[in-house]
Amino acid sequence: MAAFLYRMGRLAFRRRWTVALVWAAVLAAVGLAGMTAPEAEEEPFSMPGIESQEAFDLMEERFPGAAADGATARVVFVSPNGEKVTATENKKAVEAAIAELGDGTQVASTVDPYESGAVSEDGSTAYTTVTYKVDAAGLTDASRSHLDESLAHARDSGLTVEAGGDAMEDMGGPSGTAEAIGVSVAAVVLLITFGSLAAAGLPLLTALIGVGISLFAITALAGPLGLTDTTSTVAIMLGLAVGIDYALFIVSRYREERAKGRTAQEAVALATGTAGSAVVFAGLTVVIALVGLSVVGIPMLTEMGLGAAGAVVVGVLIALTLVPAFLGFWPNAILTRKDRKARRAGGTPRETRKVNGGTRWASFVLRRPLPVLLAAVAGLGALALPMTDLQLGMPGDEAKSTETTQRRAYDALAEGFGPGFNGPLTVVVDAKDADDPKAAAETVSERIGGTEGVVSVSPAQFNESGDTAVFSVVPTTAPTGQETKDLVNTIRGDRPGIESEAGATFEVTGTTAMNIDISEKVQSALVPYLLVVVGLAVVLLLVVFRSILIPLKAAAGFLLSVLASLGAVVVVFQQGHGADLLGVETTGPIMSLMPIFLVGIVFGLAMDYEVFLVSRMREAYVHGERPAQAVTSGFRHSARVVVAAALIMIAVFSGFIGDSDAMIKMIGFGLASAVLLDAFVVRMAIVPAVLALLGERAWWLPKWLDRILPRVDVEGEALTRPADPVAEPAEKNLART
Repeated sequence: MAAFLYRMGRLAFRRRWTVALVWAAVLAAVGLAGMTAPEAEEEPFSMPGIESQEAFDLMEERFPGAAADGATARVVFVSPNGEKVTATENKKAVEAAIAELGDGTQVASTVDPYESGAVSEDGSTAYTTVTYKVDAAGLTDASRSHLDESLAHARDSGLTVEAGGDAMEDMGGPSGTAEAIGVSVAAVVLLITFGSLAAAGLPLLTALIGVGISLFAITALAGPLGLTDTTSTVAIMLGLAVGIDYALFIVSRYREERAKGRTAQEAVALATGTAGSAVVFAGLTVVIALVGLSVVGIPMLTEMGLGAAGAVVVGVLIALTLVPAFLGFWPNAILTRKDRKARRAGGTPRETRKVNGGTRWASFVLRRPLPVLLAAVAGLGALALPMTDLQLGMPGDEAKSTETTQRRAYDALAEGFGPGFNGPLTVVVDAKDADDPKAAAETVSERIGGTEGVVSVSPAQFNESGDTAVFSVVPTTAPTGQETKDLVNTIRGDRPGIESEAGATFEVTGTTAMNIDISEKVQSALVPYLLVVVGLAVVLLLVVFRSILIPLKAAAGFLLSVLASLGAVVVVFQQGHGADLLGVETTGPIMSLMPIFLVGIVFGLAMDYEVFLVSRMREAYVHGERPAQAVTSGFRHSARVVVAAALIMIAVFSGFIGDSDAMIKMIGFGLASAVLLDAFVVRMAIVPAVLALLGERAWWLPKWLDRILPRVDVEGEALTRPADPVAEPAEKNLART
């Protein structure tokens, strides 16, 4: 591996113009394809293998043309100053608003609250549901403008009018603010780390090129593959983070080799052969974690994982080819000011084994490995404790800011009708084999209506064939409450008796039931996913480090950091501690996909730091240093760069904490805290402490296993050679900047 990448780096350096032009052509080609690709049609969210999805599919089949997945807007009218919405003037204003809402070209139907009984007992509140012929993604700007104008006209009458539902969601793509924040902070970190504008700018430039290629490719494939905006967002997030980090490690190793007196070409080749090997295997661990998301069986997660994995692959390829080519264009501009000054004076800088922050910290841990290990594990364990109280769900309008009309509509509806009206259940009765379908549906409705925790049941609506009925069930509790989950489980648990009595079958669906089913599916898939991903990564690290204990230690450290980060998410977003600081106005259950999403991404990134840090230790050990000396050497060369890489990733992810969407805010916080804990506690404290305690045993590998494992030479042992004495003559022909 190292020898192959050595030759690749040298070739990219020598053929830099060709490499640069090839990547420019790739960027232009995918850019043209992305810009000319037809706009992708948003596919409806689906979750195979759960009851609520099966019920939804049955509705689609039995009610053709009814737009079961059509967008909806629930408009709430509240009378002013203690008046009633049934008063003559207020009733006229509500009816006029409903008539105007129904005039939209994409509107399928509206419901009169006075005829449907959608008026609160005290007469202060009424609501109507506007159903559209298309899903939320298919709504045109004209339809959204018409909805907004209708709400504004209704407010002019003196009523308080708010609206929720997916028709109110902003379907625009990412604003780019988070990415801009991440790039800005990354630039500052790189400038401090390298002390050179060129050295700081090169990783940013190559990362942005990689993100551009990935984004255009996803856009071009969005139509044929049905990719969503979320896929692009995750690909940008990870592509930017790993793209900067991978280039950072190559550039850092290049400067180190130049400090040993090597020529620019030799330094590039060695940097690509050694640090490039670490980049390849670090990238592989990220790809394994992301592609492994397909194990969960959730199409959206599969798309996100594959899209992000593609962005990571592009980042690896750019780090191995375009970065060496750019180093060929500016071989000396990347160097430190001291090295550039020495070369202009005709001298050759020599490597110094100076003590830096990394060696000082390593020495501290090596002197006290057990206390450091116990303190780090205890701290992460304490942070992970709130995980025992983890409640999964899908936060809805109740998690939005009170400045949004969706949140105000949610609160008004809960106050006027009860919290359950914000999350009604939908029951689909399949009476195809029943002797009397109407009687069967009535029996199911009565039995479910008599269940404790049910406020009301709507009249059943039949399809044209008269063999399928649909009705709504309003719980007494909020959509995300544990009581509502218990109610759904109770209804489903009573199903055998109800179906036997009615002579028909039924299923429970709706947004609330869908969220409950998703949570249960994700929880059941988490352990198999961990086994697959961690198992494959352990095998990969076994090949890289040729050690039994180091891969196991890496996996255990990852589990500690991810559990601790999930605990931090629970503390803030579920328990509410420090929520105000992040702009979280309402706490509640953690997004169902959050644990598995966090595990997938953080595992790959955590293994990045493991590979980069421990590969330098392995390199020093293979070249003859004692275990403790190897740990110190690894920190001398890698600690500062790993810290910079972690800070860059934290900056990229933290930018998403400022997003107004509660789920994006939660993802940003979870990823940022996970990287913080993994890089600074696990990799910087637990790793050296464990290696110090293990000593020679850390690198132990049974002889029989050593014989059958492939040798990849990630530490570049085959590249070890004396410094090339022919340095300056070749460099004088290169541009100096």
